[in-house]
Amino acid sequence: QVQLVESGGGLVQTGGSLRLSCAASGDTFSRYSVGWFRQAPGKERQFVAAIEWLPGETGETYYADSVKGRFTISRDNAKTTVYLQMNSLSPEDTAGYYCAAQMRRFVDLTNPLSYTYWGQGTQVTVSS
Repeated sequence: QVQLVESGGGLVQTGGSLRLSCAASGDTFSRYSVGWFRQAPGKERQFVAAIEWLPGETGETYYADSVKGRFTISRDNAKTTVYLQMNSLSPEDTAGYYCAAQMRRFVDLTNPLSYTYWGQGTQVTVSS
């Protein structure tokens, strides 16, 4: 079992930056793949980024096309935390952001159905 808590959301102007954190407790978090998703009102949950756990290697990262080059996902296993650095934010990035975790391999990390554990989310609002 893993418990996830997101933080770092807030209100920022267009072009600004935020760093979201996903803090984990419970199981050996370092062996979980972690994804970030976002959901705006009236829209489906959307993949943002993921970092895959690979035995003995630095995790492979994946990004949605809409955030590639602007967002960076990373993890600090010592702190059992995964981060999402978001730069060059635009109003289109406004949404609730959720982290999720799962420990199976060879699954589609862009699909929210692949994940077992979810946090409660943190709101990101980008003003124009």
